[in-house]
Amino acid sequence: MEEKFAYVEGAEQPISMHPKKFALWLFIVSVVMIFASLTSAYIVRQAEGNWLEFELPSIFWYTSIIIVLSSVTLHVAYQAAKKDDFQKLKGGMFLTVLLGLVFLVCQWYSWVALVDRDVYFVGNPAGSFLYVFTGLHAIHLISGVIFLIIVLISSFRYKVHSKNMNAMEMCVTYWHFLGGLWLYLFMFLLLNH
Repeated sequence: MEEKFAYVEGAEQPISMHPKKFALWLFIVSVVMIFASLTSAYIVRQAEGNWLEFELPSIFWYTSIIIVLSSVTLHVAYQAAKKDDFQKLKGGMFLTVLLGLVFLVCQWYSWVALVDRDVYFVGNPAGSFLYVFTGLHAIHLISGVIFLIIVLISSFRYKVHSKNMNAMEMCVTYWHFLGGLWLYLFMFLLLNH
């Protein structure tokens, strides 16, 4: 019995992704779900009443500018890595790490500003939500800064270049996500405060 085999030209290849990138995307989706549920809970709890009205710390405007600038410097570093421009890569990564650290310091001062306005973690839910939002974001940002430092060190060892972009691409994805998440949280608080 003769079997017939047909050769199919242009058969589609399955979509593949590096396992670490896939894990990063799963993590990002889980973080999105956490913050989506928290912002939903915020709206529901605010509607129940007994909600402390206070002005958001003005330092949030500065942190928003800082996070956008850090995304710009990281993009410059990413483009430099694609072109094997190691000096620009190192400089961009260094500036991004520095801006990430400045953002974290500013987050600390935003909590100081809240305490100065008698807004505490324990007490009214309005303050509690604000501390949870900024605290959770800061924890994720610390992990992002650690990732940035790892890529910075790798760039000084010439392990980040046009033929080895995996870690850089993951770092860029995660950092831009954290920046977008902060801007979302800030806009959400401005509109629902």
